[in-house]
Amino acid sequence: MALATEHVTEPAAAQRAPHPLRAEWVRGFAPWAGAAVLLTTGVTLWAKADQWQGGWSETAGQAHSVMLIALPLAAAAGCRHGGRERRRRTEELWGTTVRPPLARLLAAALPVAVWVAVGYLLTAALAQLATWPYAQGDHPHLTLLPGDTAAMAAGALTGHVVGRAVPTRLAAPLLAMAGYVGLGMVTADRSAPGRVLSPTVGPLGVGLPVWWQPWAMAVWTGGLAVTAVLAYAARRRVTALLPLAAALAAGTLLVQTGNGLWHADPIARRQVCDTSLTPAVCVNARYAGMLPQVRDTLTGITGKLHGVRNLPVRWADHGGAPHAGEAQLPGITPLGWSAVRGRLTDPEQFAWEAVAALEGYDCPEGPATAPELRADDAVEYYLAPTSAQKGIDEDDARGDAARRADLRERRAARARLAGMDERTRREWLSAYFAARADCDAEGVPAL
Repeated sequence: MALATEHVTEPAAAQRAPHPLRAEWVRGFAPWAGAAVLLTTGVTLWAKADQWQGGWSETAGQAHSVMLIALPLAAAAGCRHGGRERRRRTEELWGTTVRPPLARLLAAALPVAVWVAVGYLLTAALAQLATWPYAQGDHPHLTLLPGDTAAMAAGALTGHVVGRAVPTRLAAPLLAMAGYVGLGMVTADRSAPGRVLSPTVGPLGVGLPVWWQPWAMAVWTGGLAVTAVLAYAARRRVTALLPLAAALAAGTLLVQTGNGLWHADPIARRQVCDTSLTPAVCVNARYAGMLPQVRDTLTGITGKLHGVRNLPVRWADHGGAPHAGEAQLPGITPLGWSAVRGRLTDPEQFAWEAVAALEGYDCPEGPATAPELRADDAVEYYLAPTSAQKGIDEDDARGDAARRADLRERRAARARLAGMDERTRREWLSAYFAARADCDAEGVPAL
């Protein structure tokens, strides 16, 4: 007779319960706050993409400038979350738990602070990725990110404390509006006292912060936020003095340094040149990749100037006034005008502006004579004709008798210059550019 065998199975392992705080981090208000920051700052940046996409410095500057919107939004998100228990009327219930007030506050506030900081970081990272295919030189500028990220988290923490302390549903929108107006006024007013303490203030022009400025800004904003948290919820409020002292030390350092917090970007003082042309063509090293198309755009001009004397040595782009013997290269910056995403938007206009720079328009302004204006027009039409000039001619042709007469004289001057033999035209142009270089209006040869 066979004996029945009994199979004994191990009890199924109990499924591990999720951590009580997991919902705060992954399913609560915090992820939505981070998404709101990402969406708001992303749309703001994309609306101005023509002005930064293609330049690393411009990208960093625009990513920093959206702090003016992102920081009040982070504070408002923290404020709304801080008033959650009051809206739910569960304050008394939470007061019966064994967790101390500080632990309860941090458990609710930290997820929002982290998520809004992550939302801003994702925006900055996406902006860098959007610039990378079109960048023409330089390198990514990430030095401001530590200070900006810390300020976002600090804004959310401070807002959370305000939301708990101020018993009104309007606290969040009022805090956002007050933050936006206050930060906007400080950012716009360059003479505002304590301006360097604002996390939304950035370098003027092409500048970089000193290496410690973002970290000092992080200590300043973070120290104030931690002070507010400890002063509101800590069992021993005297502990708030430590982060307050750190914040005041960092703030004092920022204020005493003042304008010394920023320095010029070294690469902005360098140029990359093509000396195969006369005049040579130089572009700022930040846009070295644009040199081939700038050279190609100006090749038609330099070909017509072959053998002409008294020209500037080069078209230069120092970011400031040209040096002696140089002409100012038409502006590649600000991006969004002459150049968008590493390409010249209007090569024809760019070439015309380059000719205008050769004519010495940096001379002191004075009344121009009719022969001088006709000579300028003939040179510009010969070297770099544009559709805009043709449009002006068509308008003048439909104008009154004086405009039609002036148009006939301009066209006659253009025809005389174009009809010269090459040697005569070279001599005339040499005399013309000599007079222009000396700002001698009377020395401009007649046509």
